[in-house]
Amino acid sequence: MDNQRYEHLTSLFEVVSSLERKWANEWNQKNHLGFSKSHILLLELLAKEGPKRPSVIAERLQVTTGGVTVLTTKLINAGFIEKTQSNADRRSSQIAITLEGKKILEESRSHVTEMVNSMFGMLSNEELKTLHTIFEKCLLNSK
Repeated sequence: MDNQRYEHLTSLFEVVSSLERKWANEWNQKNHLGFSKSHILLLELLAKEGPKRPSVIAERLQVTTGGVTVLTTKLINAGFIEKTQSNADRRSSQIAITLEGKKILEESRSHVTEMVNSMFGMLSNEELKTLHTIFEKCLLNSK
């Protein structure tokens, strides 16, 4: 790897790390719901796509199945999701969002929108699309 590319990659690593810390700090300061970003992403996934098996959730959120257990336990105890048996295979369970889960998700959306706007609001629609494409490409190639 040439020196200039190494410097660009190192600089990118620093910027991405700083953005992630800034995002995490902002979430922790303004989050009055008591749920992590992963909890909200899980609710969003279930609201958009319907019930999912824990293994599918793990893959989509890029966490372990043990991580899914931790995430779902808190949401089940709060009444925001429920665990049901699969109609196709009674040995398999699915996770589904509840009506209360949809309500808390709606409440969280304004907070998420505010955070995303504070971090990326200065970008044009075209720049946002390009950034999304780049981030998606990075995620797909890092597996």
